[in-house]
Amino acid sequence: MTAPHEQLTTRDEEAIDVNTPSTWWRSTALIGGRWRECPQTCDVENPATGEVVGRAAVATAADADDAVVAAQAAGQVWAASTAAQRAAALGQLAERLRGRRDELVAATVAEVGAPVTVAEQSHVDLAIEIIDSFARIAAETPLREQVGNSILVRRPAGVVAAITPWNYPIYQLAAKVGAALAAGCTVVVKPAELTPLGTYLFCDAVLDTDLPAGAVNLVPGRGSVIGPALIEHPGVAVVSFTGSTTVGRQVGAQAGRLVKRACLELGGKSASVVLGDADLDAAVRGTVAAAMLNTGQTCSAWTRLLVPRARYEEAVALAAECADALVVGDPTSRGTDLGPLASKAQLIAVRTMVDDAVARGARVAAGGTAPVKGLAGGHFHRPTVLADVDRGDPITRDEVFGPVLVVESHDGDDEAVALANATEYGLAGAVWSADEERAVDVALRMDTGQVDVNGAPFNPLAPFGGWKASGLGRELGRIGFDECVEWTAVQI
Repeated sequence: MTAPHEQLTTRDEEAIDVNTPSTWWRSTALIGGRWRECPQTCDVENPATGEVVGRAAVATAADADDAVVAAQAAGQVWAASTAAQRAAALGQLAERLRGRRDELVAATVAEVGAPVTVAEQSHVDLAIEIIDSFARIAAETPLREQVGNSILVRRPAGVVAAITPWNYPIYQLAAKVGAALAAGCTVVVKPAELTPLGTYLFCDAVLDTDLPAGAVNLVPGRGSVIGPALIEHPGVAVVSFTGSTTVGRQVGAQAGRLVKRACLELGGKSASVVLGDADLDAAVRGTVAAAMLNTGQTCSAWTRLLVPRARYEEAVALAAECADALVVGDPTSRGTDLGPLASKAQLIAVRTMVDDAVARGARVAAGGTAPVKGLAGGHFHRPTVLADVDRGDPITRDEVFGPVLVVESHDGDDEAVALANATEYGLAGAVWSADEERAVDVALRMDTGQVDVNGAPFNPLAPFGGWKASGLGRELGRIGFDECVEWTAVQI
């Protein structure tokens, strides 16, 4: 086993400059189209260095209440807008975000620790693409449909409380705000405490559009305060939450008690299933790349590689080779593949899960929990591949949310499906086979919300969400749009 490539935190000539512009130092909430000063603030840490790079307001429950009232007032105007007006405003927002792309990328690198190429492609550019997609959906989705002797009318559900996570803050913001605005709803956003900077920049772009004041409001702060204030507010119609399954259960219980819609995008433990006729090299390389994307902090990451028993050792060796080749280091450098985990607490949690698995007999084929050389001060973890894990071991069932891949063996398609489904989660997955029909057949037997065949590209128009403990409802595409819609059927 070789050591992964490691680099010092010195920036090379291709690195982006993560400085601390004034737009990263905020002490305000956005309510009704105006920035409101908040008496308390919290620091934002760069997880690669431990340095403070920005500041965000700590809003209160009273601020959240005012934000909902402002959203309700704006909703009276926005709900009456035409499909063409909604599409035009979303298109305008996409353009304003493109104009802020460089700063959005820099903020994402600084507060999330995402490598710059990942921040560009999987965070910011994808977020802008999603806003564009909702502009098209707003223009193309009929607000009235004739079904038999009924007129089915899509009507805005009302105010959407968008509670976003720290791992993909801009992408998730675009998914929630884009759907809500396209449906004629208004929004109150509560970003994660770790990563609020990009949300401020997003809201700057909103204020530079023709959207009515109060269409999008921002109340940063503590989840324990702002979350319940929004969920329990009688003016909030839809709660859209992305985060852990533990917190998602609490959000769902609160919303359910109030008979309020909750869209929950939660955890995952997704399997990448390699069938006997698959191109093993392509399957393993694709799986390792997906498992390690965003330093493994991706809810839909393929963190279990299921391979035919006869090729198990070959797959373990190849996965270890791929993991060891990844560059761990300064996220501002274009040569970096993995940056830090988002916080010290996250680093400790990942290390603990790996060490516990090893204590139970798992073999470390690559990586492990030893500190990464030359990167003291940041929350770095080696890309790790584990093998020889017992069936049903916690590391095969529980979400790690770090750069950790587990390789398991199977004895044919039926057992592979059973293993893939042997977890409480059901968010994503993959199937690899030379026979596309066979791969699709296996995919359709997996109890999960989304399955890629042979590394198919992500489709922002397809619904995204999970089965079982991975959540309720869907984001993206027309189905995500309809999560923000109430239906009225008029019989004639």
